[in-house]
Amino acid sequence: MNAQSPMSSKMIAAALTRRRLLALSALAGGTALTATACSGGSSASDDPNTFTFWSFTGINQGDSVETYKELAPDITVRLTEVGSTQETAQALTTALAGGNVPDLVLIQAGDMPKFMKNPGNFTDLATLGADAIQGDYVDWVIEQVITPEGQIIGIPTDVGGMGVAYRVDLMEAAGLPTNRDEVSALWPTWEDFIATGQRYTEATGNAFIDNAATSVFLQAVSQGEEQYYSRDGELVYATNPIVRQSFDLGLQAIAAGITARLESFTEGWSAGMAQGAFAAVAAPSWMLGSIRSNAPDTEGLWDIATIPGGSGNWGGSYLSIPARAANPQAAWDYIATMQSPEQQLQHFLNSGSLPTTPENYDKPELTGLTDPFFNDAPTGQIFTQAVLGLEPFVNGEFNSEISNELLNALNGVESDGAPADAAWDTAISNIQTAIGA
Repeated sequence: MNAQSPMSSKMIAAALTRRRLLALSALAGGTALTATACSGGSSASDDPNTFTFWSFTGINQGDSVETYKELAPDITVRLTEVGSTQETAQALTTALAGGNVPDLVLIQAGDMPKFMKNPGNFTDLATLGADAIQGDYVDWVIEQVITPEGQIIGIPTDVGGMGVAYRVDLMEAAGLPTNRDEVSALWPTWEDFIATGQRYTEATGNAFIDNAATSVFLQAVSQGEEQYYSRDGELVYATNPIVRQSFDLGLQAIAAGITARLESFTEGWSAGMAQGAFAAVAAPSWMLGSIRSNAPDTEGLWDIATIPGGSGNWGGSYLSIPARAANPQAAWDYIATMQSPEQQLQHFLNSGSLPTTPENYDKPELTGLTDPFFNDAPTGQIFTQAVLGLEPFVNGEFNSEISNELLNALNGVESDGAPADAAWDTAISNIQTAIGA
């Protein structure tokens, strides 16, 4: 995203809606807000102006806490970055079973269905005011955290609208178009995307994309109206043709020899991005920050095209309050303030996390946003269009396990030389072992 100057506290306060001002007016006390990162558990506080907050790493949640410091200087936030999304979910599971729970926790969208199985472990946010603001959020996103009884278990923080980030200089060297509209026209379908990759690799002898698992399979499967679960909540990962077709697309990309065989978010992947080891990568809005930090010397060499199929989402998360939280009101005041449409928009401008609040999608601050690092690509338009094109789908309890085993099977073929013709059966067998169904 553009390197924007942070808003002053006066500017931020002026942007707050009445309900956020009311939330803040209820806060009192004399302590300063602090952000601390540490390992280990969280302990309850008797101070109503202090609350504990667990986040996963890699998204710099401390920035949001620092913004809140300007808005509520009397409140102390004890922030712990627990680990990966999986490690954070596991720590929360353990805490809910009898340990010290945080007052506030960030849960990755793929892990939320597990916790929705036992909504009694969490505060019904409708009792704190979420029922009055649930209409602020994208329907299919907020619906994921509303129980059949109407309890609201979380508030969405962001979604991961999709695009394809590509190197203009490397595409030009391959004799391919470089204008983002012309590049988008190269791949209306995933088959076309793979064919473009073959053209690139044949012309240069180099890999076109980082890997097949996340840059092809994961994106293709996200475009289905049903994925691993049916609309009735039944497991269909083994029989849904969209899942098998998407998996086969991943295998086709591997067989075409267009991948760098670099698994996402590994050290090799980060180094390869800086070294030009691949020309394109499936990029949700939040990944632009990773590209910028991993390859700082490539500013202006990247651009962003439309994802094949035109829509997609990768990622997103929710803020929730455990039922045994010591200071649920302080935690809710943070949610109500920092996940307001105004603050979600500002967070996008500062960090690239796409808002879940559709009232922002036609605001000139978002629609007119361009990113100089990515050749002035209109990032606000590209990523919001990708989200608006999605159909609602059902996430289930084992979404993460199913997805991980499918990704692992593709990575096994790509990186370890596992037989491609056995990969699907291997994935299904491993899924059945992992989830018992």
